[in-house]
Parts: sequence; C-alpha cells; structure tokens
Amino acid sequence: MKVLIIGGTGTVGKAVIEELNGRHEIIVASRTGGDIQVDIENEASIVEMYKKLPKLDAVVVTTGGRGGHVAPLTEMSVEDYRVGLDSKLLGQVNVVLKGIEFMNEGGSFTLIGGASGAQDVVPQLSNFFMVNAALEGFVTAAATELPKSLRINAVCPTVITESMPAFGSYFRGFSSVPSREIAMAFSKSIEGVQTGQNYNLS
Repeated sequence: MKVLIIGGTGTVGKAVIEELNGRHEIIVASRTGGDIQVDIENEASIVEMYKKLPKLDAVVVTTGGRGGHVAPLTEMSVEDYRVGLDSKLLGQVNVVLKGIEFMNEGGSFTLIGGASGAQDVVPQLSNFFMVNAALEGFVTAAATELPKSLRINAVCPTVITESMPAFGSYFRGFSSVPSREIAMAFSKSIEGVQTGQNYNLS
C-alpha cells in the first residue's frame, strides 16, 4: 500500500514508520521535513500536498499540530480554545475532507486523538479534552458517510511515555503508553478492516 504519514518526523510518526517499514511504500509529510511539506492548519497547504502525491491507500496523521492551550479553566478564553480547535481538530478534519478524492477505493484514514471525557479528567487540559472528544465524534460519524468504501479510525493514547518529561506532571497516577504500542494501534487501523473506531490506549 501507499501510506502517507503526516507528522512522520515526530516521536509517534517515527514509531509508525518503523512498524510499517518493509510492508508498505511510505511517504512522510511534516511542516518542515520529510518527503513533502504540509501545514495541517492551512487548507491550501493540505490540498497542495495531495496534488503532488499519487493516489493513496492510507493517510495517517500522527501530529496534533499545536495540540491545545494549557491553562486553568478560569484563565481560558474562547481564543485559547481555538488553538486546539483550529490545529488538532479542524486540521485533521480537513486532511480527511480534502483527501477523499485522492484516495484509492477501500483506503483508510487514521487520526490521532488522546484523553477525552470518557477517561479521567486532567486539570488545566480542558482544551485538549474538548478537542479529543470532538475528534472521536467526528470519526464515529464520518465512518457512516465516507464514499468509495473508505475507512476511518483514531488512535487515542493518554500520555505518551516519551512525552512524560514534558507532560508527566499533569498525568499523576496515569500509566503512560510507549510509542511502539501506539504504532501497533495505527497498524491495526491501516491493515485491518474496522472503521469508526476510537482505539483508547492507557
């Protein structure tokens, strides 16, 4: 399969590449490196990326862009919430919407989520939880309407083991998930048959 990995130069992206390497033709996209550049917050950039590529069998997103704004709820503003909405949520939604016509029949999209309202809430990360819950809803709904027998799933880890130095203080008492385990969930989505699934990893 021809597999596009957006965010392939990051920690999770590299793990997914290692997991899939040797079985598929991999194309790496990122903001500044990889085989092709893309900014998922820029709709025109996404379209330009797809136009430069062959028809794809799988599109994988392993980056949440800027992710979200970290602050106590009482210090948050609507503009702060737009950070996660414009980046991690709508960026990935646009990757799907703009990518449909560039996918082969039976292809798949696999997005990256995270801790959501279905799991233990973490203080100061309401922007992240809101975005992750919305992303899960999008995946569930989009799976019922995608044409060409396309599939869509999301991989939703809590805190990544390699990110514990930066985020561990927010996730006291949580088990972290190594990137290699996250990569296996991406493989399950890409190489399996399921659709509309949110693979929650903790």
